[in-house]
Amino acid sequence: MSDRVLLVDDDDELRELVASTLRARAYTVEALSGAAAALNCVADHDFDVVLTDIRMTGMSGIDLCSALHTSRPDLPVLVMTGHGDLDTAIAAIRAGAYDFITKPLLLEALVLAIQRATNYHRLHNDLRRLQHVVESSHQMEAMVGECTAIRRVYDLIERVAASDASVFIAGESGTGKELVARALHARSPRRNAPFIGINCAAMPLALLESELFGHVRGAFTDAKRARAGLFVQAQDGTLFLDEIGEMPLEMQSKLLRALQERKVRPVGADTEVPFDARLISSTNRDLETEIEERRFRSDLYYRINVVTILVPPLRARGTDILLLAQHCLNKQARKSGKAVDRISVQAARQLMEYDWPGNVRELENCIERAVAMAVFSEIGLDDLPDKIRQHRSTRLIIDTANQEDLLTLEEMERRYVHRALAAVGGNKSQAARVLGIDRRSLYRRLERLDKHK
Repeated sequence: MSDRVLLVDDDDELRELVASTLRARAYTVEALSGAAAALNCVADHDFDVVLTDIRMTGMSGIDLCSALHTSRPDLPVLVMTGHGDLDTAIAAIRAGAYDFITKPLLLEALVLAIQRATNYHRLHNDLRRLQHVVESSHQMEAMVGECTAIRRVYDLIERVAASDASVFIAGESGTGKELVARALHARSPRRNAPFIGINCAAMPLALLESELFGHVRGAFTDAKRARAGLFVQAQDGTLFLDEIGEMPLEMQSKLLRALQERKVRPVGADTEVPFDARLISSTNRDLETEIEERRFRSDLYYRINVVTILVPPLRARGTDILLLAQHCLNKQARKSGKAVDRISVQAARQLMEYDWPGNVRELENCIERAVAMAVFSEIGLDDLPDKIRQHRSTRLIIDTANQEDLLTLEEMERRYVHRALAAVGGNKSQAARVLGIDRRSLYRRLERLDKHK
């Protein structure tokens, strides 16, 4: 649907000129000659922005701003005022106007101002909606989100949860891969048995082998008693190997044998112990590249990767950023006992602009900090961390008349390559396929572009 503009001006000629210009830009325009009629119209119809003259017969534009700010504080009002009449423009802002535009009107500047106002209105409505839908939104266990990419994850979980197929969860650090693993377990026939997880990157080889396979008494120093490994502890349940891409090659071969034989040999033991546990693994590494670089075994990759679930990065989840931010806000407000229940439009806009390299984990940290800093009932722009508040979007700027805003071809290429990487969750193999180049060419291009940025 096109954005809806209510135009109020008692100058018939100017009103028709502005209305025809906006309609040519695909806006839906209701044009009225008086403020009183505008108030009645707003009471019966929905608009995305009101554009009004200041000086009109009868009720002035300032009075209209004040009345609309009282009855519809979410509806942005743009006022048109004479050039140099700054005091009147300030009075309109104080009365609740979103912005002002000086006459004589520059139609392109007017269209840009309306775009900003309608974006503001849309974001304000999203925030208001999120305050009410967070608890009732599509959630799976502790997962929160409604975007297409995360619904695809929900669908895969539903479809494979009941099977015993090994599942490989790919995605950047902080995207919630363990939540996906727990959702798979919770919806599987193994839900009443243990879910056991281990971070493969956090342990040296010898300790990792003992943790996974167990050990007998006297197998090594301090092994004063036998201990069952995690494969056996997860009997009839699920074993989650997080960051499997960090596992040393020597351990990979032992893991492969265990998965093939469905048996493990505890450290120092002479016999093998059978196990029945479903394997779920994850990593933030590109395992296809790791295989090419001979850091990960291809046979193990195909053994663990019967079904792949790709968890999207936060920057690719659209308004889920605000949904998750509101969810985190509610949780932190309850935890801290502070009466903070919403996010300002300015703060929300910056949250949407930021790239979130740390994904959901970084967003949680950001909101926890913002709640701690907040002195009012809403999180404002000043409550956000400096790097988020000061972040400048990397979106391409092409449609501009200002030569200072134009980008070099090299900068455009750098931003586009990084956008392609972001769209596929940082997986360089997939990004190379999207860009139509091989992976090595992508590495060389990234090195060259980032070196000169």
